[in-house]
Amino acid sequence: MNDFQEPPLPQTTTPSSSPWRARIIGVTVTLVILVVIASIVIRSRGAPGPGPGPGGGPPGAGPGPGFPGPRDAPVAVAVAPVTRGDVAINIPALGTVTPLATVTVKSQIAGQLTRIAFKEGQMVRAGDFLAEIDPRPYRAALDQARATLKRDQALLENSKVDMQRYQNLIKENAIAQQQLDTQVALVDQYAGTVGADQAAIETAEVNLAYTHITSPVSGRVGLRQVDAGNYVTPQDGNGLVVVTQLQPISVIFPIPADYMSDITARLRNGASLPVSAFDRTNTRKLADGALQTIDNVADTTTGTVKLRALFDNKDGSLYPNEFVNVRLQETVLHDQLIIPAAGVHHGSGDTATFAYVVNRQQATVAVRPITLGTSDGDHVAVTAGVAAGDMVVTEGADRLRDGAKVMLPGAAPPARPAMPSGPGSRPAMPGGPGSRPQ
Repeated sequence: MNDFQEPPLPQTTTPSSSPWRARIIGVTVTLVILVVIASIVIRSRGAPGPGPGPGGGPPGAGPGPGFPGPRDAPVAVAVAPVTRGDVAINIPALGTVTPLATVTVKSQIAGQLTRIAFKEGQMVRAGDFLAEIDPRPYRAALDQARATLKRDQALLENSKVDMQRYQNLIKENAIAQQQLDTQVALVDQYAGTVGADQAAIETAEVNLAYTHITSPVSGRVGLRQVDAGNYVTPQDGNGLVVVTQLQPISVIFPIPADYMSDITARLRNGASLPVSAFDRTNTRKLADGALQTIDNVADTTTGTVKLRALFDNKDGSLYPNEFVNVRLQETVLHDQLIIPAAGVHHGSGDTATFAYVVNRQQATVAVRPITLGTSDGDHVAVTAGVAAGDMVVTEGADRLRDGAKVMLPGAAPPARPAMPSGPGSRPAMPGGPGSRPQ
C-alpha cells in the first residue's frame, strides 16, 4: 500500500503585516494631495519673473508682465521745489533766560504786617502798593520830633534875644566879655539842637513812608513769604515777596570767541544782529529779539564769550531761568539756490551728498550729486547739482532708488488687479480669463 502525501498549502501573509501597509498607503496619498494643492496655489498667484538686475537697479528688476510687485509699484513721496532766496548764517548756542531785574522786597523797618495788597503771580508796575506795616508808632514818633523842634526853636530865639542884649551892654562896659561869649556859645548850641531836631523829623517821615511798601520794579510777583499779622524786621532773609521783571527780558548765551571779530565789526558799523530763541527740541520758535551787549572778557576755560540778547516778551513765552536754544544771525547771503534740509541725503563715493530729483513727465526720480553751501537749519544752500525749478523729494526717500517710479502728491493711485469673484477663481491675466503667463 503506497503512502499518500497531501500537497503543501500556499503561504499566506500574517495578520500583523496588514496595518503597516495601510499606513504607508495613507502617507503616500497625503503627500500627493499636498503637492497638488501647492501646485494650484502657486499657479493661482502667478510665477515669479526674473530677479533684480546688477546692483539692484531697474534693468530686469521686478516681476514679469502682468504681475505688479513691490519694485514696480510707484512710491508715494512729498516734493519741494528748488528756489532762489536768502540764507541766513546763524551761530547756534544754548542760553539761559535771565531777567533784567529780580528784587526781593523786604521791610526796611520793624513792625507788625497789617495788610497784604497783592495776589501771587500778579503783574505790578513800579510804585504799586504791595503791603503795609502798622504806621501808628512811626506817626507818633514824627509828631514827637516835630514838637521837640518847636521847643528848641523857641529856646534858640530866646538865646538870640539875650545875645543881642549882651552885645549892647558890652558896648557900655555894663557886663563882662565872658558873659557875652557864653551867650554866643549858647545860641550856637541851640542852633545845633534845632538842626538835629529837623533831621529827626526827616528820619521819622522816612520811617513812616516805609510802612507803605511799594514795588521797586515792574514785573510779576512771586509767592508771598509772610502772612499778614506777623512781626517783620529788616533782618528777615526771605523778605515779603520777590518781584521779577519779565518785559523786557534777556537771554545770556556763550559763543566761541572765534566769531567775535566779525560780530564786533558789524556792531561798530551800526548793524543790529537778530537773535531767535527756540524751545529745547529746537523746533518751535519762542521769540525774536536782538543782540544787546557783549561781555568784556572771554572765559579761558571754554574759549567762549557771553552775549546778552533782549526780547520784549510781550506774550510771556520766555520764562526766567529757562534753557533755550539760541540762533544769532551773523549775516545773510542773498540770491542762493535753496532746498529744504529734508531733501538732502548722504551716501558714499561720488554720491556722498545727493538729492532725488523728480522727472515729472515720466514720474521717476534720479540720483543727483549736489554740493552744499550754508544752512540755516530748515533750508540749505546748494552751489552745484540742481537748478531753480527742479523738484526734490523730501519725504519717502528711504524706499527710492535711481530710476524708481514715484507717485506725486495729488496724482491718482495706480490701478490694482481685480480681486477673485468666487471660490477657486484666480485674478485675470493677459490672454484671457484664467490664462497663465507663457
